[in-house]
Order: sequence, then structure tokens, then C-alpha cells
Amino acid sequence: MQRTNFGEMACSIARTLDVIGEPWSPLVLRDVYAGFTRFEQIQADLGISRKVLTERLNHLVDQGVLERRPYDQRPRFEYVLTEKGTELVDLLMVMVRWGDKWLAGPAGPPVLYRHHACGEVSSVDLRCAHCGEPMHAGDVDLLPGPGAAI
Repeated sequence: MQRTNFGEMACSIARTLDVIGEPWSPLVLRDVYAGFTRFEQIQADLGISRKVLTERLNHLVDQGVLERRPYDQRPRFEYVLTEKGTELVDLLMVMVRWGDKWLAGPAGPPVLYRHHACGEVSSVDLRCAHCGEPMHAGDVDLLPGPGAAI
């Protein structure tokens, strides 16, 4: 069975899912962001099979989200976020806010985020890039863009 190629759809959500829609990919990105940069570290933290992790890492490198850097004389690599990958972590932080609000339960969130600029523990807040006001699903209208399918 052939997987649908979401990357060819005229939809930014579908195109993003083509990069990180496989369930392990966001968790691999989370681990690299958190400082687990070597294959063995990521594999141990996630409990993922070596085969699946290899596939995910190769895909994320091919998509330009991660960069592979050698760290030993042997062919061993560490993985670092590219600029593109760092922006995907911003997306994951929005997912964290939703998960903390709706799924954390009585124990509370498993991780807190301290903002460098003010030193306070906070969460991401979607804001309009033009006026700075909060921007949520009910605050916008959807209009066709220049890349819309006709």
C-alpha cells in the first residue's frame, strides 16, 4: 500500500505533515531540542527500534530539519536542528500548550518552559504578527492565498 504524498497537496498543514506527520518524528525533534543529539541517546530515551529511528532521522535530515554532524573517527554522527527544524520546535511548543491544558491531568505538565527574556515560566501564546493581538481559530477568516489550488 502506497502512502499518500501530502507534500504535493495545496495545503500548508498537509505539507507540514509530510515532514513530521509520522508519530515518531515530533518526538525525535523534541529529543534533539532537549539535548539528546546522538543516535544511542535518542533510541534509549524513546525506546524506539533502531530501524525506525534510522528511517526517521534520515527523513528529517533529507527534509532539512536536522543536520548530521560527525563526532568520532568512526562513522558516528550527532544530530542538530537546522533553522527549519528550530521553527518546527515552535510548532511543537504550541502542541505542548494544548497537551498541558487538556491532557496533563492532576499531576500537571511534565516540563515547564522558562522564557530567557523575562526569566518567568510561561507557555507560548499565538499572536498576530501585524498588530500583536491574540490570534486564535475564532479570530481569523480563511482567504485563498496565491498558492491556492484552483
